[in-house]
Amino acid sequence: MEKPLLNDPEISPTDEIISGVLGESYDAFNLLMKTLTGDRYAIVPEWKYYNDGKSWLCKATFKKKTVFWLSVWDGFFKTGFYFTEKNSSGIADLDIKKSIKDDFYSIKAIGKLLPLGIKITGKDQVNDVLKIAEYKKSLK
Repeated sequence: MEKPLLNDPEISPTDEIISGVLGESYDAFNLLMKTLTGDRYAIVPEWKYYNDGKSWLCKATFKKKTVFWLSVWDGFFKTGFYFTEKNSSGIADLDIKKSIKDDFYSIKAIGKLLPLGIKITGKDQVNDVLKIAEYKKSLK
């Protein structure tokens, strides 16, 4: 079974380390991070080592709201958004790939939250993540 990388609590994720793990997917990661941290989105990425998952995760926040989580894998990275049932219906209206919507509406809830995960390997997927992040930011 695949598991996230960046498992050493003593080694903080740097661009050089992330680039080495992601390979060709680093361009997508770099584009996502540069766009999110710009004025339009103003999302702040924060890396932290989590003992329960034994890996580093990036929590992307806007003000005090967690917009999504990001994990680094061998050759790709994943973003994880979490929605309540009340605000999940707006996903259907977003201009994102149909497969993302289909996966989201077919997945089981985790407690009261509905997860929306995206495995990212290329720049062409970044716009979908940005649209979902913008939607998540807009929620009360």
